[in-house]
Amino acid sequence: MQEKYSPAEVERAAQDHWKRTDAYKTIEYAKDKNGRDKKKFYACSMLPYPSGKLHMGHVRNYTINDVMYRYLRMNGYNVLMPMGWDAFGMPAENAAMANGVPPAQWTYSNIAYMKKQMQAMGLAIDWSREMTACTPEYYKWNQWMFLKMLEKGIIYKKTGTVNWDPIDQTVLANEQVIDGRGWRSGALIEKREIPMYYARITDYAEELLEHVETKLTGWPERVRLMQANWIGKSTGVRFAFPHNIKENGQAINDGKLWVFTTRADTIMGVTFCAVAPEHAIAAFAAKTNPELAAFIEECKKGSVIEADMATMEKKGMSTGLYVTHPLTGEQVEVWVGNYVLITYGDGAVMGVPAHDERDFAFAKKYHLPIKQVVSVNDNTYSTDAWQEWYGDKETGRTINSDKYDGLTYADAVNTIAADLASKTLGEKKITYRLRDWGISRQRYWGTPIPIIHCDACGDVPVPEKDLPVILPEDCVPDGSGNPLNKHEQFLNVACPTCGKPARRETDTMDTFVDSSWYYMRYTSPQSDKMVDARNDYWMQMDQYIGGIEHAVLHLLYARFWTKVIRDFGLVKFDEPFTNLLTQGMVLNETYYREESNGKKIWFNPADVDLTFDDKGRPVSAVLKEDGKPLEIGGIEKMSKSKNNGIDPQAQID
Repeated sequence: MQEKYSPAEVERAAQDHWKRTDAYKTIEYAKDKNGRDKKKFYACSMLPYPSGKLHMGHVRNYTINDVMYRYLRMNGYNVLMPMGWDAFGMPAENAAMANGVPPAQWTYSNIAYMKKQMQAMGLAIDWSREMTACTPEYYKWNQWMFLKMLEKGIIYKKTGTVNWDPIDQTVLANEQVIDGRGWRSGALIEKREIPMYYARITDYAEELLEHVETKLTGWPERVRLMQANWIGKSTGVRFAFPHNIKENGQAINDGKLWVFTTRADTIMGVTFCAVAPEHAIAAFAAKTNPELAAFIEECKKGSVIEADMATMEKKGMSTGLYVTHPLTGEQVEVWVGNYVLITYGDGAVMGVPAHDERDFAFAKKYHLPIKQVVSVNDNTYSTDAWQEWYGDKETGRTINSDKYDGLTYADAVNTIAADLASKTLGEKKITYRLRDWGISRQRYWGTPIPIIHCDACGDVPVPEKDLPVILPEDCVPDGSGNPLNKHEQFLNVACPTCGKPARRETDTMDTFVDSSWYYMRYTSPQSDKMVDARNDYWMQMDQYIGGIEHAVLHLLYARFWTKVIRDFGLVKFDEPFTNLLTQGMVLNETYYREESNGKKIWFNPADVDLTFDDKGRPVSAVLKEDGKPLEIGGIEKMSKSKNNGIDPQAQID
């Protein structure tokens, strides 16, 4: 025995032993000392983005997994704890622009450093199953799935609304738009319609919702609620306002302005309709109304983020056109509203100011009529200010509604829906808040979409035998659009159908595609199939561990992806994750400087000097490097975007 305890030597000996014996390598169908099959347990942490260094949030996540692994293994289970890298995406492009190096170089360097940190922590990871999303061996299967889904009609192409930076000439993600301006250029962002690929997640909406209740019993209740709310099932009535608005002698949209409402009981209180700025009626009216045309252009500079739409100031302008109320025959004025999205429903809404808070504010602002058509407990209605009971549908009864007077909500909806149906102007319908998943990204660092554009043959899928379509790793983004558009070797290709010169698609896939199935690839490493029989042994996953910030989109897309590959016959289960643990947030202070274009530059707390008041509260901050002041941003979750992570290397050492 050593006379003096040397932790570094003990550590080195332990690490050497683990490596030499493959201590954490897991095999399928392991047996105990009596020859009986061990019970399997698959515990997995959400894979990290290789941002450069681990932070304490990572450490917390993987420590939970590590403790679970060790406890279950000591209790006779065959346990799997794998690790990989969510290696595509925008942060690598941003780093490339800042440092002048290809995203690939930055990414692989970061992976090497972070892996070294994980190994130094002694985490019980089976590194033989490591996957990296930016390698062709992995993203080949993204492309393979894309082609299978395209063939089945689950993926399709249509125009979609995006954020367009007119100076950098590129599409921006929502998080790159700050106060309506591009994060790099400071230019006012425009809404643009461009062709994009979508996945029909809405085809699975009902099953996704049903399984929240029946198959996610091992998930936190608030996550299940978030999933259900995002899917957002609504039962209502879709109906039309007839009109005679014609262009070139032809009635626009066959002479019907369609809307959907969950409050058909208030239909007799409609005092206006609002259409999206991109709606055909708005475009027609703008041709002879320069002021309206200017307003529509202003709307196009707004956000396409749903959360922004909900909180922004509601603006509108009359088109001077009218549609006909389907039950009363009255003329209803059509407005253009900046809050109406062309991508939601039919791009139009009915305005019932008396019983909808948003419509109430809009009507007050533009002096539109407000007509009460629901009474609640004989309360006195006033148009002076909105009151919560105005929107109550549970206890109200219809008034000022002619033949529908005195009906409850349910009776009014059923009766009105039947009357609209008899006029072939409407029907009861179920809709979902959930929208199809736009998987196209107009960026370089992602899985290439396997499509070839041919002037003669149109959009031609890449033949399966030619997969993967390899992403060049030598591009350095400079902020002037997708560098693949300038990469001739990547771009130029012969059409697989006719052999004529053609061009590859330069859009890449949303990185949520990468994280929708990576946990299954862990079960089938180095397989020449997407997943093989080993996946049947390990999946469903017994325990998934990750942050609450992924409670909606990542988990929803993973659930959807699982159902699609089940329908392709690759797996036999409906849901990927039996149990879910969302560990708490790890927080830290934030510090930043704001540039003239509104962009915030964030600085790590380790690089900041603080001055405190007599009660120990920070009152000012300066950057150690230059001694110049910083803004104190408050305490937030540790994240790459806020640069407030703490490198655990000091604790590891």
